[in-house]
Amino acid sequence: MEKIIVEVRWCDRNFGAMFPDNVPGAIVITAKTYDELLKEIPETLKFHVEGMVADGDDVPRWLADGDYEISYHLDAAALIHSCERYASLAAISRASGVNERLLSHYANGIKTPRAKQRMRIVEGIHKIGRTLLNIS
Repeated sequence: MEKIIVEVRWCDRNFGAMFPDNVPGAIVITAKTYDELLKEIPETLKFHVEGMVADGDDVPRWLADGDYEISYHLDAAALIHSCERYASLAAISRASGVNERLLSHYANGIKTPRAKQRMRIVEGIHKIGRTLLNIS
């Protein structure tokens, strides 16, 4: 099974997604919400592959057969904005230990966190999720 890692970015109040080089052709998708984007990605990929096959283009067998798994890599801004419905910047700041103002800079694309800092943000979001799951 092939893995397709879709790059998700925050682009001027929208989510944007780009497919990697192992998927032939250029595919770019935008959506107002992360949920919309997640719905559009597999549909758009399927439509793209069907079009390539119909046009007689060279399509890798694994792609034509649907033998792939899609995963997502979100830049810091997309990561923070994808959680807006569930957690405020203040909550993410408390859980991750990252300054709220700095999180705001990341969310607005003013600054880009280093990998270690991004991981702190991810771990903070996971901590919020685990806490909520433990409520009974």
